Amino acid sequence: MISLVNSADSALRTRAQRVIPGGLWGHMNAANLPEGYPQYFAHANGCRLTDVDGRSFVDLMCAWGPIILGHRNPLVEAAVHEQSMQGDCMNGPGPILVELAELVVDMVPHADWCLFGKNGTDATTSCVTIARAGTGRRKVLVARGAYHGAVPWCSPSVAGVTEEDRAHLLHYRYNDLASVDAAMERAGADLAAIVVSAFRHDFGFTQELPTPEFAHHLRSVCDATGAALVVDDVRAGFRLDLRGSWERLGVRPDLSAWSKAIANGYALSAVTGRDWLRQAATEIFTTGSFWCSAVSMAAAVATLTELRRLDAPAHMRLMGERLRQGLAERAAHHGLAITQTGPVQMPTLLFQDDPEWQKGSAFCAETLRHGAYLHPKHNMFLSCAHTAADIDAVLDAADAGFRFIAR
Repeated sequence: MISLVNSADSALRTRAQRVIPGGLWGHMNAANLPEGYPQYFAHANGCRLTDVDGRSFVDLMCAWGPIILGHRNPLVEAAVHEQSMQGDCMNGPGPILVELAELVVDMVPHADWCLFGKNGTDATTSCVTIARAGTGRRKVLVARGAYHGAVPWCSPSVAGVTEEDRAHLLHYRYNDLASVDAAMERAGADLAAIVVSAFRHDFGFTQELPTPEFAHHLRSVCDATGAALVVDDVRAGFRLDLRGSWERLGVRPDLSAWSKAIANGYALSAVTGRDWLRQAATEIFTTGSFWCSAVSMAAAVATLTELRRLDAPAHMRLMGERLRQGLAERAAHHGLAITQTGPVQMPTLLFQDDPEWQKGSAFCAETLRHGAYLHPKHNMFLSCAHTAADIDAVLDAADAGFRFIAR
């Protein structure tokens, strides 16, 4: 177990407690990390991360998803530098806005237009607002337990949230057609949208890929009722398929929300949509002082261009398969039962008979001690910077972790 006593990290935590409620907020709070995990980092490069105490790790969280080409990718950083020398937060956008919008519309088959924000919550909230404006209706179907952002209509915490904030939300179960139909019946003629994650990636649970029947059923329901099908691709976008995560299912949404990997760590999100919702997208008011940041958009143009050149999903899939097979072999060697779910580019590893994640937390703490940064509850993320040698280093660390749990 790595000790943080008298470390630079612990000193920063102590200082933060005095000036930041809880020390840190949301998913970055220490409560979401195994014991011994650092909160503060000094630098990162490629798929390697170094904390403020000088410990280096192979990074399998990728900043919780935004890093897709690798930390400090040279092409992205060059584009950022060039744009920052011209201007970033100006009185209006730079020409890079149009270039980026053209690139996104060209990449995403269902996109007739796009608009931009700063984070995933901006994007999902804009999708819901556009759907309501475009249909003149109120009810929105969401999967129970799904995460779509951190504002009252969708926050996982009910602190400070009123019943009125969620008065028009109805719930269904992921991949359950009957529950979708039941929720649709409750919505009646007031159904504005069905919001669905690219796959079921609920925190702390086994992950679940959408079945073709489920995806096509949602499309059929929306077509029959005139509601908008919204795919929340904030977490999975560009890792599974550059065209959109449901393109491989043959289902195209009316609206999609994107963020995380779109600009390789620079703050940006996007909404893509079909022509029948174009007017609604012009009528809603969604904005922010920093939403036209030219630097973030330059980072996105460089990121998306490079992802295309590399066929990034194929590389991450190959590395993910190597990781999944290696973890299965090493767990079996130590007589341990694990469950690996989700797309291999976004792996989730859970121990069986581990309802409180005690094994998982101890395993991850031990792998951290051997140089690999994993997570015991949340899905992880691969990047284009991960090589076979990096995956093998993770597997060596995992072997030590499995050995520790077996003992």
